[in-house]
Amino acid sequence: QVRLVESGGGSAQLGGSLRLSCVASGFTIETYSISWIRRAPGKGFEWISITEADGERAGYSDSVRGRFTVSRDNAKSVVYLEMNDLEPEDTAVYYCSKGDQRTWDLFMDELGQGTQVTVSS
Repeated sequence: QVRLVESGGGSAQLGGSLRLSCVASGFTIETYSISWIRRAPGKGFEWISITEADGERAGYSDSVRGRFTVSRDNAKSVVYLEMNDLEPEDTAVYYCSKGDQRTWDLFMDELGQGTQVTVSS
């Protein structure tokens, strides 16, 4: 059974930092790209980052590029999202998902509970 468990969220001030973790189980993580997506209050899902299966390449949305860094440890089945220079607009529930920018929504039924990030100014 596929399971994705996000953690590391919390409250931060404008310009602060948080590090999110996504622990995967029930599938072979090293064969999948993993994306981070988020859902702000009253808005739809937004794809923000991807780490490719081998961890060699990463991608970011314009909204987080230069501030967020994704990484992964396939041996531990964990994907991380280092978030720096946080803005109130980053307030959202953050999820990890299999897939890339175009395909993550195919795995929506496997999304976990997510982790809440709240940024105050």
